[in-house]
Amino acid sequence: MAHGTKYEKGDGKMKASRLVKILLAAALVFALSFPVMAADYTIKVGTIVSESHPDYICMKDVFKPYVEKNSNGKIKVELYPNAQLGGDREMSESVQMGTIQIALPATSAIAGFDKRFQVLDLPFLFTSRESAFKALDGELGKKLDSYLLPLGFVNLGYFENGFRHVTNSRNPVFVPADMKGLKLRTMENPMHIAFFKMLGANPTPMNFGELYTALQQKTVDGEENPVAIVYDAKFYEVQKYYSLTGHVFSATMALTSKAFLDKLPADLRNVVMKGGREFVLAQRKLIASQENKLLEELKAKGMKVNTLTPAQKDQFVKATRPVYDQFQDQLGAEIVGIAKKVK
Repeated sequence: MAHGTKYEKGDGKMKASRLVKILLAAALVFALSFPVMAADYTIKVGTIVSESHPDYICMKDVFKPYVEKNSNGKIKVELYPNAQLGGDREMSESVQMGTIQIALPATSAIAGFDKRFQVLDLPFLFTSRESAFKALDGELGKKLDSYLLPLGFVNLGYFENGFRHVTNSRNPVFVPADMKGLKLRTMENPMHIAFFKMLGANPTPMNFGELYTALQQKTVDGEENPVAIVYDAKFYEVQKYYSLTGHVFSATMALTSKAFLDKLPADLRNVVMKGGREFVLAQRKLIASQENKLLEELKAKGMKVNTLTPAQKDQFVKATRPVYDQFQDQLGAEIVGIAKKVK
């Protein structure tokens, strides 16, 4: 009896094992008969920002699901943040070569491909976020976009890093006279240096990595950067005043490959273009809302934040207008003429 029971248990195990193998084999045959559909196209998106930045968040939450859903899975979107694929310049070159499909560079990086993009660094070209996007979605943006086509680029749309404003440790800035003698760290940008001199400041080009110590030791009185940078760099620890001068609007763009778009079927090309627009609109909204919160944080940290009235800002606009003529030969009369029409 005992032997029979042992045999029956072992026989049962053997039968169960055989059944599992048969079922696995059947499942494999079924899977091979109905394979999972792989994407026909892959879009690699490169950006220098982290996962917490609006650029990445909106790519992940807006562009990627929009494109993958509306292409019925024919397009797969892969995101590479934190400069994994290089800096703005390198990623833009990769888009040109076709090794990645989308990069999110600042427009200043594209000036290395076509110097006419420096037009966006003209002082007080935009007096508000609304005026900036009206121009970038309108004649000015379309003209700049046309310069990209011979380079093998297509721009899916303009979004932003934000307006650059002046911080310093001496006094609040309301009018150009408040800038007189202010030793101000700037980027190594000839146009920026020129217009700060026109405002009576003493522009001092300096590496960003050295800036905090220079402000702390009062080697320079101040600097100029968008709100998020001022907060992230903790300049509130070494700067008392933050004046919202908005002298330059730092625009960014969703740069894609013309060759990649051209090889897509018309319906999928349309999905990518529309997805790009959805991303751009979402990023603009998110970064603006974050900026307001960060300004409140800066105030809470002890910074004295002041806004300029339209009349005060107009004094800055008039004082720096000669830069437009000074750099016209470099930029070309056509693009400067369009820029001068911006309201």
